[in-house]
Amino acid sequence: MIFKPHEYQGYAIKKIIELPAVGLFMDMGLGKTACALTATAELMHNYFEVSKVLVVAPLRVAEDTWSRETAKWDHLNYLRIAKVLGPEKDRIAALNSKADIYVINRENVKWLVEHFGKKWPFDMVIIDELSSFKSSKAKRFRALRKVRPLIKRIIGLTGTPAPNGLLDLWPQVYLLDLGERLGKTITGYRERYFKPGKRNRSVIFTWDPKPDAEAAIHNKLSDLCVSMSAADWLQLPERIDNIIPVNLSLKAWGQYEQLERDLLLPLADGDVVANTAAVLANKLLQMANGAVYDENGMAQEFHKAKLEALEGVIEEAAGKPVLVFYSYRHDLDRIKEHFKQYKPKELKTAEDIKNWNDGKVQIMLAHPASAGHGLNLQAGGNIIAWFSTPWSLELYQQANARLHRQGQQRAVIIHHLVAKGTIDEDVIRVLGYKERGQNALLEAVKARIAAIAT
Repeated sequence: MIFKPHEYQGYAIKKIIELPAVGLFMDMGLGKTACALTATAELMHNYFEVSKVLVVAPLRVAEDTWSRETAKWDHLNYLRIAKVLGPEKDRIAALNSKADIYVINRENVKWLVEHFGKKWPFDMVIIDELSSFKSSKAKRFRALRKVRPLIKRIIGLTGTPAPNGLLDLWPQVYLLDLGERLGKTITGYRERYFKPGKRNRSVIFTWDPKPDAEAAIHNKLSDLCVSMSAADWLQLPERIDNIIPVNLSLKAWGQYEQLERDLLLPLADGDVVANTAAVLANKLLQMANGAVYDENGMAQEFHKAKLEALEGVIEEAAGKPVLVFYSYRHDLDRIKEHFKQYKPKELKTAEDIKNWNDGKVQIMLAHPASAGHGLNLQAGGNIIAWFSTPWSLELYQQANARLHRQGQQRAVIIHHLVAKGTIDEDVIRVLGYKERGQNALLEAVKARIAAIAT
């Protein structure tokens, strides 16, 4: 296929070529992979700026997306892709093969850095889903930080740069500019732009931006990051968000309240215990779904209210395919059992993706962490049901973009099953807050291509 870049894609390609480090905050469906590959091919074979390129990506994306994109476009299909995946002997064999671009999953970044040590061979690195490096304590961040001075060019790709707030930005931006804009340490960044929020004596739980900090951070990043929204450049299908209130029975509601109040729910087969606020939140989310793991790791079912609500979604779809996102293994098991007459499939393989897109699956079950990146599922259906909505804005947005993207021919309907009066309602509220904060960042660094062109 001949690649005819849109105006915004041409702008992104130009920025990658011009800048030794750049963050492309491009919405899902805008073709950031094709842009990165096109610029890489130019830098490698026309400008002779780079010789060996590493792509760090989520596993599913590393397995499929980058090789599929090179094969898709006429101007890229000569590029040789080596997949540094699987057992160690396979990864080493891939590294020793002759290729232009080496693709590795982010979980193996630490291994890769240790494997090469000071003999780091990659002069260009592309981080697909830069936001997966948002934790300064994560091993993958610390490993890549060690070799960052040895990297000549770096590109960070993401549609969700600040999924949980502006604190997420420091590690990502540090990998781009080695601390030039937001400081050399996360501590200095916090002290400069944030103030303590919720705390318990000396323990600080949250950090709130100081007055004008948001504008100052956005300004700092304006020359390094380019933001592009799909709504500005693509004719996206209509999106219809639907909240389906789920009423718990009096018995189930009483058990929910008891666990929330006492942090302990005695059961015949094994108690449900919540020792910390985080554990309690997790247990309450499970209970809102209808089951919870007890102290022995066994799933105890409390109600079928969400399963019955999902029944309504399936029946209303009238035979049309429904993509159902779940959070817990017991969610998956219970949905499979409850809807066994429909023969629901769990999204695992490339064949599952093909069967969905070919219209052969009526109910596809997927976890947002495994189906959140790089999968084109829009051909198979236009209905999403969130059996349990995640706290993570990144997972939520990426998962919805599997259907709500360019190429979708119908309005996308997104159902959210929300247990009334429970923590489910808090999740929906928090996601809305996070989205507003992230949109402010994206707007601040948005590429004003039309203004530049005039």
